[in-house]
Amino acid sequence: MFNKILIANRGEIALRVIRTCRDMGIKTVAVYSEADKESLHVRFADEAVCIGPSQSRESYLSIPRIIAAAEITNADAIHPGYGFLAENAEFSEICTESEIKFIGPSPDMIKSMGDKAYAKDTMKKSNVPVVPGSDGIVTSIEDAKKIANEFGYPVLIKASAGGGGKGMRIVHEETEMENSYTMATNEAINAFGNGDVYIEKFVENPRHIEIQILGDQFGNVVHLGERDCSVQRRHQKLIEETPSPFITEEIREAMGAAAIKGAKSVNYEGAGTVEFIVDKNKNFYFMEMNTRIQVEHPVTEQVTGVDLIREQIAVASGLKLKVKDVKRTGHAIECRINAENPDKNFAPSPGKITTFHMPGGIGVRVDTHAYTNYFIPPYYDSMIAKLIVTADSREEAIKRMYRALDEFIIEGINTTIPFHKKVMKHEKFIDSDYDTSFIEKYGLA
Repeated sequence: MFNKILIANRGEIALRVIRTCRDMGIKTVAVYSEADKESLHVRFADEAVCIGPSQSRESYLSIPRIIAAAEITNADAIHPGYGFLAENAEFSEICTESEIKFIGPSPDMIKSMGDKAYAKDTMKKSNVPVVPGSDGIVTSIEDAKKIANEFGYPVLIKASAGGGGKGMRIVHEETEMENSYTMATNEAINAFGNGDVYIEKFVENPRHIEIQILGDQFGNVVHLGERDCSVQRRHQKLIEETPSPFITEEIREAMGAAAIKGAKSVNYEGAGTVEFIVDKNKNFYFMEMNTRIQVEHPVTEQVTGVDLIREQIAVASGLKLKVKDVKRTGHAIECRINAENPDKNFAPSPGKITTFHMPGGIGVRVDTHAYTNYFIPPYYDSMIAKLIVTADSREEAIKRMYRALDEFIIEGINTTIPFHKKVMKHEKFIDSDYDTSFIEKYGLA
């Protein structure tokens, strides 16, 4: 087992990894930018190293600075969290060359599954249904127009190197292509340091459902059920739940089997998520694979009792998977609490938190790095907390979530709490009669 792990990330996910490491008796190193010196992940790690200015490119996306921090602190492994360098094959490769274990897949696995375009091709070869689209990276606006005309509008431009809605644009007609292509590539460069994009046919009014998997170094792969992530704005998830109220047990097993098949085809190691688009007739299509831990992993943990971070670390250290027959109990919902103003199209709301009171009680979990008098910097993702509730049924979970949201007091900034309360009372959400266009369709922002 590792002696010391450096967490190449920030905020709540860095703190989440630190907690599991402490439970396992592993020392931790936090890295931070100048803007994050007061963040809780810096306070609770055993050691902390400043790696640069506030801008991501000069800190959390700087591979040389992160490797240097690991070397000077004698860390023997690096956990990348999610976002930033978590799906960067070059980073994984440099860690290996530096004799530091990357807690995640090998560079080849990231290239074949973490890179969205390669992943589609891999799934095609494994006979998993995929959304029609480009064969690999689209390198010019002219090629993008040609491919879109071939499949028919609307189409979706997607960043090949990342997720979270970054570098993604829906294009409804050819006149929009040039601007959308340019914006998607520029956003992908800023978010992931890689401007590669690909194009696929846009499936209208779908559900977004993903399968959580774990794989070890001995070829064992298991799935831990699905998460329904269909409540989104600008292709970024806001609410996630498990089990999905939309699919049947038969479809759940078919999606799980497809996810395992795809993962085994590349000898996948670590935690990963295979994401599917499901149309109104419940036909599912592979969309992409995230070769990292997901923001929404707590909902799976709450219904399975499996610490996914612990499993990631154990697998990376060379141990066999202990998780085999996964039993899921109850229903879990997660709301992402973002520093945003839903009444102004979710505009970011950085600034100082003057009051921060978290909810509690049975079945309530809060993952956060924020606190009273914490200053939210304007440089990074706006998520400041995740509120997760668990109950015996979906109906009870929705009621518990509303109660917890009502107890969650954050003052000094705008947050998505009022939006989430609207959703929990919305008839269409309660009846599970919605898709990824839910927010726009019903004017919830």
